[in-house]
Amino acid sequence: MNKKFNTFLFVMGATVFNIVVTLLTFVLLLMFYARFLTNVLPDEAHTWVLLVFFIAAIVVSFVVYRRILNKMLAKIKFEDYFDPIIVGRGRKPPPQRKG
Repeated sequence: MNKKFNTFLFVMGATVFNIVVTLLTFVLLLMFYARFLTNVLPDEAHTWVLLVFFIAAIVVSFVVYRRILNKMLAKIKFEDYFDPIIVGRGRKPPPQRKG
């Protein structure tokens, strides 16, 4: 396998992982809501609770993803196995005037 294919697999795997963590967190928060908060909160609050839980699930998945990525960065030298996704362009020298 070459570096570009490794990068593609890593991005796809990280995306699937992030989606799965988001869904699991959202389901766990919904189970918590159904178990403890359904009878406590008024009916008008249900929509807001779902919105807050959805945003919380995204934040939790981002935090989990960053922690795992930082641990991987500490153990693996990414430059050896992956191609950079965004390649910075070198600055060109300014054009010289003839005259």
